[in-house]
Amino acid sequence: MKKPLNFAILKYMTTVNEACTEDVLCALKDGYSSFRAFNKSDVLNALLTAEANGLLEESRYDLDDEGQVRMFFRAHAEGAATINRYISN
Repeated sequence: MKKPLNFAILKYMTTVNEACTEDVLCALKDGYSSFRAFNKSDVLNALLTAEANGLLEESRYDLDDEGQVRMFFRAHAEGAATINRYISN
């Protein structure tokens, strides 16, 4: 059985140094592209919620090719440990 999308986003964040919304969408598209919440806005919301809950932190930001702000997040050690403790592989 497939994990819920938010769980997959959190688990993915424990496998990379940092990622932006577009990175998450690209990494999870094969398994989750049919999900209604699989879009830039909802994935960004999931990342911001995880940040607000202390699981992720913003690592940097830049502008994409269209001049839009792109936020990057990372799972710090304590956040990654918490995610991995509660969401199994």
